[in-house]
Amino acid sequence: MSYGLLPSLARTTIAAVFVGALAAAPTDSALAFTGGNHESVTRAALPWEPVTLSEMADNRDGAINANDHGGYFLIGPLHCDNADYLAPRYVPDYPRSRDEATTELLACIRTSVARFRNAVRAADGLVDADGKVRADQSDLSSHCAWDETPDRAKCDVLEQLGRGWHQIQDFYAHSNWSDRTAPGPVGLADPPGLARTGVAPFLDIRRYSTMNDADWTREARTRIPVDLTTGCYSDFDSTGVKDGDCAGRVTHNRDLNKDTAASRRSKTGDNFGHAVSGATAETTRQWNDFKAELLTAYPDHRRGEQMICALVHDDPVSSCP
Repeated sequence: MSYGLLPSLARTTIAAVFVGALAAAPTDSALAFTGGNHESVTRAALPWEPVTLSEMADNRDGAINANDHGGYFLIGPLHCDNADYLAPRYVPDYPRSRDEATTELLACIRTSVARFRNAVRAADGLVDADGKVRADQSDLSSHCAWDETPDRAKCDVLEQLGRGWHQIQDFYAHSNWSDRTAPGPVGLADPPGLARTGVAPFLDIRRYSTMNDADWTREARTRIPVDLTTGCYSDFDSTGVKDGDCAGRVTHNRDLNKDTAASRRSKTGDNFGHAVSGATAETTRQWNDFKAELLTAYPDHRRGEQMICALVHDDPVSSCP
């Protein structure tokens, strides 16, 4: 595990969190969109050729699902968990403040910003100095290993993008951003729904990747609605605390998740469909923003264009002359 890939996730406790989680975590996830839903969202969002798309999207072995395996399963910021909050008009003396909830959401966003930056750097290996696609670095004749160790450049880019997009997709399933409120009183069991139809403005990962962390964090805070909430899950938050039961808080499992169409919250109106649509639109935005950043970062000899071509094609040596 290279901790340099996750700068600022939690400055003093994250190493211990990862060590404990890697030793104890299950290999399947119940805290995120199911692997199949991550796959369908990713396939709908990306106009890539089939082998490359499967490397990214496969419901078990794709980069988009890498955060749901091993110790990553138990790291809340990798799934946008624990950013839970209810205003006093709904629940007096809610045990978490708006600021604490926002801090957890920012920790989630921070992981995606770090992955975006890593992916831009890794793309440099896809083409040579003259803009020619490197065959050895773009070949997908064997499966990529999503294990945080150096691989072919194309695998490295896909891993960073997949690990950065996973929690962004989870945000739509784990939050009330696109939810419609259930009939009846609003409270712990039925948090308010924000009914937003657009992508979340505070997930502007490309913009944040070019900014000082303190500056983008300050800006993102101003964009987070006061009634936004995700759910408490029994995993490690950004401070290294692992909540045992989430008592008295909006919970992921019982109250809020739309990880499957069968989840209770999914059945209010079309909350599941709204979550899927939001995650799909967000993934498309993130891919378009990544392409734009490659064109900006690598203008010489059309290197950025060739990197994009190499990422979307299964045989880029032939497809990207």
